[in-house]
Amino acid sequence: MNLSHSIDIRALRLFVQVYDAQNFSTVARKEVVSASLISRTIQQLENALEQQLFYRNTRAITPTESGHLFYEYAKRILNQFDEAQEALQDKTVEPSGLIRINAPVFFGQRHIAPWLTGLCKRYPKLSIELIQTDEYIDPFRDSTDLVFRIGVLNDSSLHARVFGAQKYYLAASPEYLCGYGQPQQPAQLLEHKALVYKGFEGPNRWLIKEADGAWTQLPVHALMTSNNAESLMRAALDGLGIVMFPDWLIGEALKSGDLVQLLQPHEVSIKSQPQYIAAIYPNARHPPLNVRAVIDYFSEIYGTPLYWQY
Repeated sequence: MNLSHSIDIRALRLFVQVYDAQNFSTVARKEVVSASLISRTIQQLENALEQQLFYRNTRAITPTESGHLFYEYAKRILNQFDEAQEALQDKTVEPSGLIRINAPVFFGQRHIAPWLTGLCKRYPKLSIELIQTDEYIDPFRDSTDLVFRIGVLNDSSLHARVFGAQKYYLAASPEYLCGYGQPQQPAQLLEHKALVYKGFEGPNRWLIKEADGAWTQLPVHALMTSNNAESLMRAALDGLGIVMFPDWLIGEALKSGDLVQLLQPHEVSIKSQPQYIAAIYPNARHPPLNVRAVIDYFSEIYGTPLYWQY
């Protein structure tokens, strides 16, 4: 390969355009230059590569096998260069405009809404639309820029920034335990009153991990079911029964002693698969600046380990 000839980005862009148009004159009109300049640029590129990239005749310009191969590499190089340019420009550009965020209802109330003032102070040109729902949201269909979700991550069409794993705890108030006793074995839960969250998929299952690693469902008696986690928390704090809730919801009450963790050190959950707290967004090689700024902000706020973990 003749290294005395340099290959610059503009030459690569012109090559890609010629490959797509298969015509020097078409590219020349688009670039407002002469067709001879386009032809000369391609000739210089071929000299540098020591490969013929196009067959030329009076009627058509046709890519050679080398031209087909080089086109794939040229596209990758240009895409990476454009991404690098955009990333560097973002360093001097401030997040601005509207960002549409979707989040679970109670998680949004506890761990998103309280921090939005700080986000707006950091990025005063940013405006926020926050929609809270516990139902599944498709960012493509629902025109959402960023979705905070908790659960199993298995959608390959989406990117995700994972903040951390979600843990579950069984707990009851000291008042309840004083009246009904504290269960020492999983089987004893059947004798107690359960307060069970009921979402759009139905009532949560209560699972407990056995010594061999298998998950077993506990057929608890649900004294109360609700699709509102706050109502169930209030009932548990008032001594009505036992709840199984995630750390981000119950951690503060466990730390303060308002609720008491049960059946330690057994691992409990509502699903046998690991669940994660994550921010997800449509699959993009270079996500928008607003999305990255919001994710980075909450990643900083939540910390490692997550600030609510008990």
